[in-house]
Amino acid sequence: MTLHHRAAARAASPGRGDQQPAAVPFLDIPRELDELREELQAAMERVLAGGHFILGPEVAAFEREVAEALGVRHAIGVNSGTDALVIALRALGIEAGDEVITSPFTFISTAEAISLVGATPVFADVKRDTYDLDPKAVREVVSPRTRAILPVHLFGQTADMPALRSVAEESGLAVLEDAAQAIGASLGGAPAGALGDAAAFSFYPTKNLGACGDGGLVTTDDDRIAERVRQLHGHGAAGRDTYVDVGYNSRLDELQAALLRVKLPHLERWNERRRRLAARYDRELADLPGLVVPAVRPGACHVYHQYTVRICGGRRDAVREALASQGIASMVYYARPLHQRPVYATEQRLPVAERIADEVLSLPVTHTLRDEEQERVIAGLRSALRE
Repeated sequence: MTLHHRAAARAASPGRGDQQPAAVPFLDIPRELDELREELQAAMERVLAGGHFILGPEVAAFEREVAEALGVRHAIGVNSGTDALVIALRALGIEAGDEVITSPFTFISTAEAISLVGATPVFADVKRDTYDLDPKAVREVVSPRTRAILPVHLFGQTADMPALRSVAEESGLAVLEDAAQAIGASLGGAPAGALGDAAAFSFYPTKNLGACGDGGLVTTDDDRIAERVRQLHGHGAAGRDTYVDVGYNSRLDELQAALLRVKLPHLERWNERRRRLAARYDRELADLPGLVVPAVRPGACHVYHQYTVRICGGRRDAVREALASQGIASMVYYARPLHQRPVYATEQRLPVAERIADEVLSLPVTHTLRDEEQERVIAGLRSALRE
């Protein structure tokens, strides 16, 4: 579990000893599980009774069902969202010596996957309103070594894919969507996962569609790419005992697939609940001085994996502390852009990403959040910003 996921889990967990639970948790996974407990237990029993635990009927059924739900030809389950990125990059032909342009304002795995295939992540600045890759900035860093663009559908909203596809077409580049935070999102009616040459999804437990462990997915409408992904995720095999490449042991677990099949039919309803919560935040917070509510791109269907505001004037940390003092959990995604992290530290200046990292604050927005809990968040913010 990563550090930021541990922090989110702590914000959702009951208190221990003399610690008190948050009056308003950032997320509450047990609530979601309680809603579906009987169905989830039945799914687990079905897998146990069947005795088929790797690449069995549950995985095959889930891949079909999620492909239909996302409107794509191919959906291939893998071990995690990070593996989905790595395997998709390799399926697109990215290799050592290549460059891949991506966002500095994202979780480490986006850039890490590029490094793991031997390529070099090249960061371009982001948009101030939607926090995703700025196509103009991308165009400025395209080089003769650039082979792909890896936009991030950040916080549940798709990147500016028409503009990014235009940049890619100008230079003959592949486009891989990092859709880990955006299952169910769309742009102009086209779903995340079908907006590039391929896409990577994560089913980490905190996601809008979360497993009870790790899990990931690669989607594509390209038969060749899909075949390559299937080879790579199963040790590079093109058939039984026929190994054509060095691949990975990266398969979606049968038990996780069964649990995800229980949750998948609820995803649209859960995402709609998130949108209603976000709409209320928009109405109630828009007039607060020094606070900027998140922008929604025209034609976009946002699924609000995070509801992320900006607290201006250098007050973000003080506001977060004030909320915590009232028992209201919040999170910072991301406190520093990747080009300022030790592993990718450079002298590069990306002023928009750097400023946003100092201002962003994510508020509770999971579908299990109760109306009275949201009222407390809104009241807490009003109080904190008027102090």
